Amino acid sequence: MVIRGLNCLGLMGSSTFSGVELAWLKTDGLDILEHKTAYVVPYPDDLKEKIRSVLGLKRDIDGNEEKLQAVNLEVSDFYVQLINEFVKDCDEDIDVVGIEGITVLHNPNIHYTYQFGDGRYIANKTGIKTVTHFRNADILNGGQGTPISSVYFNALADKEEKPVVYINISGKSSLTWIGSFGEMAGFDCGPGDNFINHWTSKHAHMDNDYNGRLAALGNVHEKIVNSLMHHKFFAKFPPKSAYTGIFADKAEHLEGLSLEDGAATATAFVAEAICYSICLYLSELPKKIIICGKGAANPTLVRFIRQRIPSIDVVVCREAGISADTVNAEVNAFLSARTVYSLPITFPSTTGVAEPMTGGEIYEKE
Repeated sequence: MVIRGLNCLGLMGSSTFSGVELAWLKTDGLDILEHKTAYVVPYPDDLKEKIRSVLGLKRDIDGNEEKLQAVNLEVSDFYVQLINEFVKDCDEDIDVVGIEGITVLHNPNIHYTYQFGDGRYIANKTGIKTVTHFRNADILNGGQGTPISSVYFNALADKEEKPVVYINISGKSSLTWIGSFGEMAGFDCGPGDNFINHWTSKHAHMDNDYNGRLAALGNVHEKIVNSLMHHKFFAKFPPKSAYTGIFADKAEHLEGLSLEDGAATATAFVAEAICYSICLYLSELPKKIIICGKGAANPTLVRFIRQRIPSIDVVVCREAGISADTVNAEVNAFLSARTVYSLPITFPSTTGVAEPMTGGEIYEKE
């Protein structure tokens, strides 16, 4: 059978609240045959506040289920609106939608993960086959549930000299390593944008440190960075996943610093965690590090990474032909095709699951 590839629309509801990413790929789940339209749509302010009000809640605790379902319905309606608007501008039919909504709670220690996005509801409203909850099968079978992006970066790595590392910086930071012989490994390496955003939100009422401007004006307090690096997560051998809120208690170490120094020190912590993971946990150091995700748009963070690991070429994703704004939506588009074709999306070397696992829940209009 000749596989022509699918027109896949990926949607990512970022936990950094930077907006909903949408990206259209043509793929057969093995190769990216064509990159098409991609863009980001901001969340409405009222919806952001409703989402924030339920983050960290677990479904099976009294009263939580009703709260979560109410917000999930509003989020799903917003996703339906975005999908329908996207499809209107497409010159081809979309075969499948892949959705990874905002993560409410993720904790592999208790085999639990929950993201917004009701696949059945969205499929019925849009009339398009919809794939959601890519992490569930992995985490229920003893895996860490993340990162799920490694298999996508593995496909992108065909054109790169190996070994190569992709760092995906969004709410947290994850790493994908492709070795000299095509081996693949992946794991979460620590905090990401959310650690920085927590500081700017609390002390400057800003959703993020736009372009790393605050951090660029501040001084890094290296003693505090060293203290933050004593977290037990960094001593754990991969595969490993950073559960929701794992570094929240460390934010108090920044209190007492100026706005700019706090932003600089938080940003340096993210950079140090990434570089520590590369130097300590990879069997072969990469020839190149490619910074992806929202973190690639923070030049101060990228500079800090370069300063901490000067012997390795560090580039941002745009220099490698990858979008900084919509890479996670592209991941979900790719994973939706792999799910439809029953191809594995997580592996022992990326999430610690016992064997390569298919994943994703497929819904069609009833």
